[in-house]
Amino acid sequence: QVQLVESGGATVAPGGSLYLSCSASGLPPDSYYIGWFRQAPGKEREAVVVIQHNDGKTYYSDSVAGRFTISRGNAGNTIYLDMRDLKPEDTAVYYCSFGAIRMEYVDDFGLEALRKAMTHWGKGTLVTVSS
Repeated sequence: QVQLVESGGATVAPGGSLYLSCSASGLPPDSYYIGWFRQAPGKEREAVVVIQHNDGKTYYSDSVAGRFTISRGNAGNTIYLDMRDLKPEDTAVYYCSFGAIRMEYVDDFGLEALRKAMTHWGKGTLVTVSS
């Protein structure tokens, strides 16, 4: 059974940086996506960035491209999110998520479509960007 535990959320000033971690267990050897989603107060959950396990391709939302970077630990069971130049609109609960989904899914249907296909979620970690 896949389990995901996020950590690293905090309050940071605009323009600051933050580093989130997701500890994953029970990951299968098959094709899957793993990555970060977020949900701001009063808004729907949205995709931030995911990585495809088989080919290592990454997919970023337009709102974070160039500021956020996803990476994996050497053993592959820790997922990191390096967030730079944070803005107040980045304030949200950030969730680590997993989905055993075929490799071409995001190329075929887009990143936001992936959100509904993901099957496992962590409990989330709160990021607040405020002065």
